[in-house]
Amino acid sequence: MILAGCDVGSLSAEALVMKNGTIIAAEIIKVRPRPEQSAADVMGLALANAGLGYSDIDYCVATGYGRENIPFANGNVSEISCHGRGAQWLVPSIRTVIDVGGQDCKVIRVDEEGRLQNFVMNDKCAAGTGRFLEFMAKLLRVGIEDLGPSALESEAPVSITNVCSVYAETEVLYSVYEGRATADIAAGINRAMAERVRALVKRVGVEEDVCLTGGVAKNAGVVKELEEMLRVEPRGLPIDPQLVGALGACLFANDQLHGSGA
Repeated sequence: MILAGCDVGSLSAEALVMKNGTIIAAEIIKVRPRPEQSAADVMGLALANAGLGYSDIDYCVATGYGRENIPFANGNVSEISCHGRGAQWLVPSIRTVIDVGGQDCKVIRVDEEGRLQNFVMNDKCAAGTGRFLEFMAKLLRVGIEDLGPSALESEAPVSITNVCSVYAETEVLYSVYEGRATADIAAGINRAMAERVRALVKRVGVEEDVCLTGGVAKNAGVVKELEEMLRVEPRGLPIDPQLVGALGACLFANDQLHGSGA
């Protein structure tokens, strides 16, 4: 049985394919101008990696912001449910999932079967999202993938106090003009990001085990700051954290195919 999950977000699109309960292929791309094109491109690549075609898929579920615009999907489920389900399937002890995507941040609580129990999200401001980090990296003229490693080399992190990303930009630029080291500014950016996430976590509470999903989970600087702030060590995941939503969609595809719903 071939199942597929497709997650189209604001910055990236992911596809994951399972055969008889085992992951056999996955792919991540930057989003295209239209969600349906993002979905077609990323799923096409994943299927090619598995030596399969669209006709081989028994059931596909879409998730993410573009989930209602994916013509080849048989159904769709919210990214909140998919990240919670996918993370708990990977590590059964997971109860709290922190998903920091390009456009929002979500803190999700699940039960022992990965079912959604509670969640809170921030989608009103860029601060605390992947776009915040992307924009700040451009100000520093470094790649977003360099913010984490650079921050780990910091000896005197700058303080970024504004909760608004627009005003935080001013603070970062001022630090650049002062000649502060890139590593110290990167550390300040990551700490500010972690502070935004911690504020959300406090509203839901932390129930161990905890994991991070989404692209920001790859930023070692943010992960380190969150670990210190929350006083808990996030569990590592056996797959790329950006694929967790697509994995959850795949698991829901299995449910829907067998009539157990979402």
